[in-house]
Parts: sequence; C-alpha cells; structure tokens
Amino acid sequence: MVTNAVIISVIVMVALSLLRVNVLFAILIASLTAGLVSGLNFSDSVNLMISGMGGQANTALSYILLGIFAVMIGLSGITTLLVNQMLKVFSGKKTILVLTIAGIACLSQNAVPVHIAFIPILIPPLLGLFDRLKLDRRAVAAALTFGLKAPYIMIPAGFGLIFHGIIRDEMISNGMKISMNDVSLSMLIPGLGMIVGLLIAIFISYRKDRVSKPAMQTSPAELDKAEGITDKPTSASWSMGHTFTILAIIAALVVQVVSKSLVLGALTGIIILFITRVVKFHDGDKVVQEGIGMMGMIAFVMLVASGYAKVLKETGSVTELVEKTTGIVGDSPMLLAFFMLLVGLVITMGIGSSFGTIPILAALYVPLCAAAGLSPLATAALIGTAGALGDAGSPASDSTLGPTAGLNADGRHHHIWETCVPTFLHYNIPLFIFGMIAAFVL
Repeated sequence: MVTNAVIISVIVMVALSLLRVNVLFAILIASLTAGLVSGLNFSDSVNLMISGMGGQANTALSYILLGIFAVMIGLSGITTLLVNQMLKVFSGKKTILVLTIAGIACLSQNAVPVHIAFIPILIPPLLGLFDRLKLDRRAVAAALTFGLKAPYIMIPAGFGLIFHGIIRDEMISNGMKISMNDVSLSMLIPGLGMIVGLLIAIFISYRKDRVSKPAMQTSPAELDKAEGITDKPTSASWSMGHTFTILAIIAALVVQVVSKSLVLGALTGIIILFITRVVKFHDGDKVVQEGIGMMGMIAFVMLVASGYAKVLKETGSVTELVEKTTGIVGDSPMLLAFFMLLVGLVITMGIGSSFGTIPILAALYVPLCAAAGLSPLATAALIGTAGALGDAGSPASDSTLGPTAGLNADGRHHHIWETCVPTFLHYNIPLFIFGMIAAFVL
C-alpha cells in the first residue's frame, strides 16, 4: 500500500510545497512521479498528463476572465467607496470583519452560487484595511475557505445540492437506497466540525495582531501610496460610472446563474463595462495583463491539477488504493471508518476535487459499509466526509487557490504556509473527528 502511486505522489507534492517550491512545479513533479511509479515512462506520463489538462479548460478560462473583470471593477473606482464604508463600519472590529467575510463566502455557494468569483473583486481592495487593523490574513483565508466548503457539505442548495445529489445517486447505483433528506441529515455532524475549525481559527489561532511582510524591500509609505491606502476614508462620490459598474456586476451574476457558465457571466460584465465606457477600449491591454497577473497562476495550476488527476485515474492507482484499503480493514466498523476517511483525504489532496472523489469512493465503500452493518445515514456521512476531506488544504483545490488569489494580490501572502497549512489543520482535523462520530452516532 505504501508503494501506491497516489500516496507517493501526494507525499511528493506536499513535501515540495512545504519546502516552498512553487505549487505549479510541485504538482507537475507529483504527476510525473505518479506515472513513473505506475510503470509509465517519462514520455507517456507527460502525454497522459497533457491529455487530461483539458478537463479544467473551462474553469481556467473562467478564472482568467474573472481576473480581468475584477481589474475593470477596480478601475471604475467603486472599490474606493467600498473600502471607505468598510473603514467606517469595521474600524477596530477585526473579528466581526472576518465573520462577515465568512458569511459572504457562504452565500457564494448557495444563495448566489458564484463560487470563487467574488474573491478577486472583494478581497484585493480590502488588503490595506486588513493591514491597518493588523488582521492576520490567515484568519481571512480560513474564513474564505470555510465559506467555499462548509455550505456545500451542510446545505442542499446551490453547489450543496449537486454534492448531496452525487452522494445519493452513487449510493443508489451501488445498491444502497437513501433519500436526499437523509443525505443532508447525515452531513450535518461533519459540517459542525467545519464550524468548530472556523471558531478556533478566528478566536484562538489567529486572534493576535499580525501584518504581512512586504513582498520586497519597500517602505510602508511607498506601499500605502501604491495601494492608495490612507488612515482615513478618502473622498469619493457616486458617479454614473459606478452605476454602470453595479449593473455590470448584476448582469454578470444573472447570466452566470441562468447559463450556469462563469465564462459567459464574466464576459457579460466585461462587455458592459467597455460599452458604457467605464473602462476605455484603449485600456484593454492593461486590464488583460493585470487580470492574467491576478488569476493566471490559478488557471494554470487548475489545468496541471486536472492532468495530475487524469494520471492517477487512468493508471488505476486510485482504485488500487481503495481496494487495498478494503482488504486491510475487514469488517470492523471503527477501522472501516478510519481508513475510509484517511484514503479520502489522500485522494482529494491529490485530485483537488471533493465532487470528483465521491464516485470513486462510493463504488467500493458502499458494499463494504453494508457488510459491516453500517446504516445508510452513516454510510452517506462517511462517503461525503471522505470526499470533502483534503479539499481544504490541498495546494490544487480552488478552495485554497481562490483565497490566495485575493489575499496575495499585493504579493504578501504565501499560498502554502498561509492558506493551505492553516486550512488543512483547522478543517481536515475536525472533519475527520466529526466524520468518525457521525459513523457511530447515525
């Protein structure tokens, strides 16, 4: 089992990431490692990885366009008004600010299902405020990841409806009947673990004052000047351009929800801002370059991560890992729950997608849970938690890449040590514990 390509390659990816090797290189090397361990040569490993990169092409393009849209919104000046209001409302209220951000992030999964689209628009203008409040950005990363993850685990609406639907459908297709209501009920206990992790992060781990270090040798005054930051709200009044910007944001949201396409939504907003002259056509090169600078890294990481997932799946390494695990645990419910969650953690850390992990796990885990005498509710809780584990903390997950894109807009936030490690510790550990509890309570 220790020679399995999934385990070895995930260890390689995590080790390189912790050593501050760029996450793009870490995933590339992990993908090649998985191919070589599975018996492929370098050429076949690379070709298989490249063939799988198209699986996230739509997501990558979405992120690039969202970055461009976010830059255009910033040029409209409306973010200055936002920061002014935030300065008035949250001056000296760090905890309330972080909880508010977590709440906004939660809405992005259910009420207004835009996923990470709001992050490059909302977070970069607030970085100066975070530093003024001496707010630990790791707390903000934890709040954002919570909002991107907890709602789909607990609430059967928006992305949560899709997640719960996958669990139900895969369980039924593998011979265990369960209703949508029961799936939702089974995921409440693991979801409570996420809430516990958030509260620990905000009120204990990252409660103290902290200012992110400058990305380069730049004086605080120069940074403030570059970011347009002042101790007091700057004077700014509402203009027609701001009205058009609000209309562009609403139109982008409506198109995205109706068409279920982030690409069409972002394009709609971009076109409106150009047509209404909020952003001039001759600034097109500038906004594209800055947009790619903001979100391009995420786009390429998602492409390479998709190729990595293809290597793991096509070589049979994931199925092999699950089968070997089932051979070890026997019919012990406690061992079964422990290893199910552990294997789910490893697989999702590598693939970076909770939604994509569920079908892989359900095929072999449903019969195993039935043989061990676990109820459908307990089985659903284990499969859902096993799939969700690793999403927070994975270098290749948009639950971590999204927060980093916003928090690192000024080059002062590290993806691995300030997003992945904090979210891994505060969410995967409680999820694991509460997932085990759910298996024995339900």
